[in-house]
Amino acid sequence: MTAKEILAELEALGSDGYKRVIFNHGVKEPCYGVKISELQKIVKRIKRDYQLALDLYDTGVYDARYLAGLIADDARMTKKDLQRWVTTANCGPLCGSTVAWVAAGSAHGWELGLEWIDAKSPLVAKAGWSTLSSLVSIKADADLDLAALKKLLQRVQKTIHQAHNDIRPTMNTFVVSVGSYVQPLTDLALQTAEKMGPVTADLGNTACQIPSAADYIRKVEKHGSLGKKRKTAKC
Repeated sequence: MTAKEILAELEALGSDGYKRVIFNHGVKEPCYGVKISELQKIVKRIKRDYQLALDLYDTGVYDARYLAGLIADDARMTKKDLQRWVTTANCGPLCGSTVAWVAAGSAHGWELGLEWIDAKSPLVAKAGWSTLSSLVSIKADADLDLAALKKLLQRVQKTIHQAHNDIRPTMNTFVVSVGSYVQPLTDLALQTAEKMGPVTADLGNTACQIPSAADYIRKVEKHGSLGKKRKTAKC
């Protein structure tokens, strides 16, 4: 299938009601309002397609871009591809999910994640923290730079409350991810979370709340899931 054919299919699947919901979470036009469950049906047909993913993302349509992330062949994504995706993303949900998931699955996730968190653009910085969170959830601890992760935890502790509104929730998620997926750093992540205290941000017209990082990590521990990695960051 071509990107043009899929775009026509997506437009027919759009829902104004769902579109209103995701707009409350920061999604912007152009967007059709296709539910993720419908996108997953298309993923089952296509599976993985590097070039089609690039073509879909280049349409600029949110639903097509989200689908692009789901079918992207992460291992084939170049730094140039990922830089184009992050710099052209026009909303937080794309940066925090699509771009971050694919970057984490590529060979460039760690390097770009560290680069992006220092970006002046809040959207790019959000993608950076989300990429690092995704990385620790799928990479074996032996493949992670634990010393660097410790420094990042310290950075979050010192700066999270002064960070941009859109970045604070993502930094909080980073602490949760390290504490939940990197067992050698669970105790340090808990200490970081306790010192951070409650994290607040304006989440717009949604019922979403920023969870207590410490409570979340303890819940994962209670369920016996500490250190259990995911097969993929995508969902």
